[in-house]
Amino acid sequence: MTTMKRRNFLKGAGLAAAATTVAAPAIAQSSPEIRWRLTSSFPKSLDTIFGTAQMFAKYMADATDGKFQIQVFGPGEIVGGLQAMDAVENGSVDCAHTPLYYYIGREPALGVATGLPFSLNARQSHSWWHFAGGKEIINEILAKYNCTSLVCGNSGAQMGGFFRKEINTVDDLKGLKFRIGGLGGMVLAKLGVVPQQVAPGDVYPALERGTLDAAEFVGPYDDEKLGFLKVAKYYYAPGFWEGGAMLHMVISQKKWDELPKHYQAIMANAAEAANNWMLAKYDAVNGQALRRMVGAGAELRTFSQPIMEASLKAANELYDELSAKNANFKKAYDSMVAYRSDVLPWWQLNEYAFDTFMIRTRGRA
Repeated sequence: MTTMKRRNFLKGAGLAAAATTVAAPAIAQSSPEIRWRLTSSFPKSLDTIFGTAQMFAKYMADATDGKFQIQVFGPGEIVGGLQAMDAVENGSVDCAHTPLYYYIGREPALGVATGLPFSLNARQSHSWWHFAGGKEIINEILAKYNCTSLVCGNSGAQMGGFFRKEINTVDDLKGLKFRIGGLGGMVLAKLGVVPQQVAPGDVYPALERGTLDAAEFVGPYDDEKLGFLKVAKYYYAPGFWEGGAMLHMVISQKKWDELPKHYQAIMANAAEAANNWMLAKYDAVNGQALRRMVGAGAELRTFSQPIMEASLKAANELYDELSAKNANFKKAYDSMVAYRSDVLPWWQLNEYAFDTFMIRTRGRA
């Protein structure tokens, strides 16, 4: 090698070494070590709905080579299940996995975020959130509480709950002490129900003591784990107040803004992955759990047509009342209704027609 070539080679090697030395700290700085605390609204015993927060935390750790660690807490470990969003707002935790309808006392429009009675199914809810303005409307509201959110889970259509007595007519609802969350309770209150918003972990003892006459939670898999069949044998469908209940990862706006952009992108994708995991898991386990409970003595019932019609009428009256006095609710509700009107004809023609045919012919398929 000539002297000139050697000099040029060494010069190039020196530049490459310098580039390596500069790049390593730059990468380290753009991918900082972060430790967050997450509080869930759901008991640890419920491995699907509580497990969704754990899966979210796992996805974050896996995608960042362990640099972003999220510790998941159950209700009561930091705050109660119904105070999860409050804990994010006041800085006790960095994020919370919770249904936003728990906070309708502060802002009724948050009920639309989880899902209104007689509104959308799981896929439609997800589509409304991403493609019809849902995300922008709800996060604009959450900004007032120093929060933002990502969709992070959906239960699919829920069951109508366990009842200690049969409910055959609208009159049977009068005076019924029913554990039900969100605006569903306000709808049924118009028909004489006494709604109770009780944290999931407190429902069984209330049913056992008779403080509650009935309780809904999610569906067969969780209801079996919570032991409702031991204290109430009539199991009703459908849960028309939650045709596809969305859960959210509520995040401190300040903490979100501090994240590097690629961490924000990873978190958005982790929430989507957790969302898909939760819905797929419930689809896989609910049917099996239902068969086990029927075998153990659960008596399946469906709400009568008069109850469904009276509930729909009461729901529409409530939405008119809330829209008249709350601009946020009106904006969110009108957005959802416009979207529903747009998609239901397509759903009827295709998705619904296919599903109903397959159900009718399942013995031959």
